[in-house]
Amino acid sequence: MSISLGKFVRVSTSRACFHPYLETACRLTKISLSHPERPYRSTFADTAMAFPYLEAVVGFMIFMYIFETYLDVRQHAALKLPTLPKTLEGVISDEKFKKSRAYSLDKSNFHFIHGFVTILMDSAILLFGVLPWFWKKSGDTLESIGIDSESEIYHTLAFLAGVMIWSQLTDLPFSLYSTFVIEERHGFNKQTILLYIRDMIKGMFLAAVIGPPVVAAIILIVQKGGPYLAIYLWGFMFVLSLVMMTIYPVLIAPLFNKFTPLPDGVLRSKIETLASSLNFPLKKLFVVDGSTRSSHSNAYMYGFFKNKRIVLYDTLIQQCKNEEEVVAVIAHELGHWKLNHTMYSFIAVQVLTLLQFGGYTLVKNSKDLFVSFGFDTQPVLIGLILFQHTIQPIQHLVSFGLNLVSRAFEFQADAFAKKLGYSKPLRDGLVKLQEENLSAMNTDPWYSAYHYSHPPLVERLAAIDEADKKAD
Repeated sequence: MSISLGKFVRVSTSRACFHPYLETACRLTKISLSHPERPYRSTFADTAMAFPYLEAVVGFMIFMYIFETYLDVRQHAALKLPTLPKTLEGVISDEKFKKSRAYSLDKSNFHFIHGFVTILMDSAILLFGVLPWFWKKSGDTLESIGIDSESEIYHTLAFLAGVMIWSQLTDLPFSLYSTFVIEERHGFNKQTILLYIRDMIKGMFLAAVIGPPVVAAIILIVQKGGPYLAIYLWGFMFVLSLVMMTIYPVLIAPLFNKFTPLPDGVLRSKIETLASSLNFPLKKLFVVDGSTRSSHSNAYMYGFFKNKRIVLYDTLIQQCKNEEEVVAVIAHELGHWKLNHTMYSFIAVQVLTLLQFGGYTLVKNSKDLFVSFGFDTQPVLIGLILFQHTIQPIQHLVSFGLNLVSRAFEFQADAFAKKLGYSKPLRDGLVKLQEENLSAMNTDPWYSAYHYSHPPLVERLAAIDEADKKAD
């Protein structure tokens, strides 16, 4: 399990969910069960005057699958190009380009298969009423072991426990193939099966410990929230965000990786000098053993107010040719802090979360919404899941807009590092990381505009070079 807290602190909105803590709810539709009966499905004739939410949601899901597959096809064609972009000729070695091309095409082929299976599974789950069937079976299971299924909290937790187990089982083949075939084939995977299983068990244990009180709190807030429900829900999620960002690096991350202080030396001295020159309140500087799981590299910062910490992956230090390149990467990250990108992004997440809960309060009592998806009751968690499905068009637009903002932030952080005098080492560092991570060298402009939160290397180098030309 590898989570970059730096990205967590920034806008972590996905196309599936407005808020990271609701991702579990969105993933509930990953259940892949079958049952010949549909006791809770309501026909359209039964609700002739109601809006066909189910049909609209599935229709939009299929439309977006077709659209995104079209973009994937365009990207696949770009990946197959036999030559480097002119900007990278003489910058990226032919050997690295060939390896990058092979790695990117392998991931692209895998993505086509995974995406097709996913849309089939998600559509079938909704159309065949698996979600209400599974909700009913969760209640029946509680009754069979002597627990009152009338308690919505117990019922919801039983539902989530089954979903978590089933999601692990259905995701496992894809995860194993991605890790132990694709990543292994291209030299990135460093995990053993034992370490993989251990991480998976730890993740499930954490979900079992953290999830129930959070879910119970959300249910109680919705049941008792009254006219200020949206504000109460937002306030709870806001506090939860702060708590998770506080305990994650201290209690959770060390369960998966080993964090050690960066040894005294030239690199540490240069980073501390840079942080001091910017008045960045650096308290601790760590190296994390990312190489135990993957040879991909990363760096991030976290912490509140005057207690900031920087974490370097050991692979980042190994891949960069000299200390200046590592310091240039840190200068870029400090640029995000100095330019308030982290704060802007955090505020954006909070605004979107409040708007999301405001929208939810408008439909949470809509019987038509629940009936359309086959439910004859209106559980809180199910209402959140269904609401997430119904606002998918807005989510896609918001996600696209946030990607645009994120790319602008990346250009600004690059420019910030350049102003500090790190133009050449930043350029060299970006090229080195692109090579060592075998990132795609050729990208389709439509695909990158829609999907990428970071500009392609060609665009970042062009922006740095253009700034250098203006300076000359």
